[in-house]
Amino acid sequence: MNLWIWLLLACALAYAWKVVGYFVPAKFLENPRISRVAGTMTIGLLASLTIVNAVATGQALAADARLGALAAAAVALALRAPFLLVVMIGACTAALLRMIGLA
Repeated sequence: MNLWIWLLLACALAYAWKVVGYFVPAKFLENPRISRVAGTMTIGLLASLTIVNAVATGQALAADARLGALAAAAVALALRAPFLLVVMIGACTAALLRMIGLA
């Protein structure tokens, strides 16, 4: 099959999945257990994407400046720094590590 057909099929499926969400009864969504599961899944997905982007290059593992930047940002988060400051600390740490040669 052509790549465009697969792309259009994926778009249609994603849109259909979103539309299905509108048909879920409100009573189901008000359940605290469902809210907790949805929140936990969101956090888990974002954390996994962050880790994959920090330690992977293509299909290989890489320990470079991104890993140091993630560690510095994690420390800033643990110290309850504002989010913008956390991002700046991570970016500056990556820049400094790349400047000293840890690419």
